[in-house]
Amino acid sequence: MNEKTLAIFENFKIRRHYDEAKETWYFSVIDIIAALINQPDFQMARNYWKVLKNRLNKEGSQSVTKCNQLKLEAADGKQYLTDVADTETLLRLIQSVPSPKAEPIKLWLAKVGYERLQETVDPEKSLNRARENWQKHGRSEKWIQQRMMGQETRNKLTDYWSEHDIKKGEEFAILTNVIHSEWAGLSVKDHKKIKGLKTQNLRDHMTEAELIFTALAELSTRQIAESENAKGMVENKEAGRQGGGIAGKARLELEQRTGKVIVSGENYLGRRKEPKKLH
Repeated sequence: MNEKTLAIFENFKIRRHYDEAKETWYFSVIDIIAALINQPDFQMARNYWKVLKNRLNKEGSQSVTKCNQLKLEAADGKQYLTDVADTETLLRLIQSVPSPKAEPIKLWLAKVGYERLQETVDPEKSLNRARENWQKHGRSEKWIQQRMMGQETRNKLTDYWSEHDIKKGEEFAILTNVIHSEWAGLSVKDHKKIKGLKTQNLRDHMTEAELIFTALAELSTRQIAESENAKGMVENKEAGRQGGGIAGKARLELEQRTGKVIVSGENYLGRRKEPKKLH
């Protein structure tokens, strides 16, 4: 496990997963429960959560229904389906557990659960940290520059969405997939699949060309949305189709001209694939 999949509250290890599409952290409910009741024994914490979950279900609590299941790494190194919840849901669940650690863990969750947002307080520090991380993983300066420019384009688009009746999370993910499908000819999920990715950030494993076309699609989408003052999901979906379509046409034209496929199976996991020739 690494810092992206593990966080520490006092002496308790809290497993977590960041959903890039929804831009949301999910935490292991059992790990949070263990910290709350000060129970280092996993099975005891698991039993506590099982009883609590049944009680909350009988009471008709929505907190339980909002929990999801993701495969997280266990102590034996294997991955198992585990109940997870976002920060908002966990804050509600904590109310159901009598514990002197309730307030400290709420503050802790607010910090680690929203750390991606807090980076906007000191953007230069955030950018420098990202650059150093990419350098450590063998990215070229040219790639890093394109990745950072693409992120700025992405941020401007999501800022527009937030200001025009689009909810962060599920709706962001839907619109992102619309744009991606239009320019790339396949969904975000399928693009990750051909690259052999699971929980990794797709954009961190894009080629320079893929980053450029992603940025073009999102830039086009924002400018179209702005020109039409698009509001809500229906209007922004249409802007996404048009913006993504502009980049999609450019991709096809370049592929025809060069004979090389833009959407690539290349990644930075240690196995690379050469761009395929068009037949």
